[in-house]
Amino acid sequence: MKIALMDSGIGLLPTAAAVRRLRPDADLVLSSDPEGMPWGPRTPEGITERALAVAEAAAAHRPDVLVVACNTASVHALSALRARLEPQLPVVGTVPAIKPAAAGGGPVVIWATPATTGSPYQRGLIQEFAAGVEVTEVPCWGLAEAVQSADEAAIDEAVAAAAALTPDDVRSVVLGCTHYELVAERVRAALQRPERPPLVLHGSAGAVAAQALRRVGAAPRPEAPATGSLTVLLSGHEAALPAAALGYAEGRLLRAVSHAG
Repeated sequence: MKIALMDSGIGLLPTAAAVRRLRPDADLVLSSDPEGMPWGPRTPEGITERALAVAEAAAAHRPDVLVVACNTASVHALSALRARLEPQLPVVGTVPAIKPAAAGGGPVVIWATPATTGSPYQRGLIQEFAAGVEVTEVPCWGLAEAVQSADEAAIDEAVAAAAALTPDDVRSVVLGCTHYELVAERVRAALQRPERPPLVLHGSAGAVAAQALRRVGAAPRPEAPATGSLTVLLSGHEAALPAAALGYAEGRLLRAVSHAG
C-alpha cells in the first residue's frame, strides 16, 4: 500500500505521522512545494496551479490514494485535483474540525490562514456545523511561514498575535491549517487560562489519516512491522526530509520509522 500526501510545505507532517502510526507498513510519498510556499497569499488560480503540479509529482509514484494535507489547497483546489486525478487516484481533502469542536459547545475559535479566514468555504462549514454556537475566526498572520522554517522567535510572535485576537472565554480551538498542528502545545500554552477548564484543540490529522485508509479499503494495523518506505518530493524533486521537519516530533517519527523510498 502506498499513500501520497501533499501540502505547500511541512504541514503534511501531522497527517503523515498519523498514517505512519496506523500503518507502519505503508509506503509514504510526501510531496510539497517549498519553491512556491506559502500558497495562502496566492490567487485561487495560482493555488490551483501549484497544487496540481505537486499532486502530479506525487501521482507519478503511483500511490493508491492522495491526501491533500493542506486546508488552503482543499479550499481552493480540491475540485480541480479530483477532476484531474479521479477515479484512477482517489483524492482525500482536509476539512477544518469545526463539527467536533461545535459539538462540545462554544465559544469556539478557528485559527486559520488569512486566505481561509472569512472565506465562503469556511463560513459555509460554520453555518452547516456550528449554527447556534459562538464562533470567532482568527487570521494567523505569518504562523504557517514561521512553522515552515521552524523559526522559534517568529512562531512565538505569530502565536502571541493570534492569541491577542482570541476571546478569553474560548473553550475549543480549531487548528484550521495543518502547519498549526505542529505547534499545538504552544497554542495551548498561549491560550489556556489558569481559572478556566482545560482548552480543547481540534486538528484534522487523525481523521484524515483514517479516511485515507478507508478510501483504499485498508484497516488500521498499528502493530504491523515498520517496513514502510518514505519518499520525499520537494517541488517535484526527490530529496531528504527538510531540516526544519526534524525540528518537530512528527518529522523525527517519520525519519525513525521509515525506510528510504
